[in-house]
Amino acid sequence: MTMLRQPASVLVVIYNENKEFLLLQRKDDSDFWQSVTGGIDHGELSLDTAYRELKEETGIDAKALNLKIKQHNTQNQYEIRPQWRHRYIKGALINTEYVFSICIPNSTPVTLCDEEHTDFIWLSKEDAAKKVWSQSNRKEILAIS
Repeated sequence: MTMLRQPASVLVVIYNENKEFLLLQRKDDSDFWQSVTGGIDHGELSLDTAYRELKEETGIDAKALNLKIKQHNTQNQYEIRPQWRHRYIKGALINTEYVFSICIPNSTPVTLCDEEHTDFIWLSKEDAAKKVWSQSNRKEILAIS
């Protein structure tokens, strides 16, 4: 049985040396493009979640590649989409999202988690900001300098 999620997650904005941003297409909503996201497991630190989700969703093992995920010390809050509320603990309506980013070498391969995503694309900052579904994801892409 799957544990219900706490209303806390990470957002990991991934970009490369050319300042191209990696977006993933959700399997459960083909119009929903996003950076890496994922729920924080009970007792898990948000930074540990960021490393875990990056590896699970893209195959990029930042620790093995000696790459550092940057903690932005930023939190966003947003309403949980009604069609996703069944995944959360009872009564959860607002999610708190902890923001991270990572710059990876251009040659880093991406291997999607087939259970969550169907495609990925590298886009310029402006195009990535236009394509993502979430306002908080858009804001954090644009905040990368």
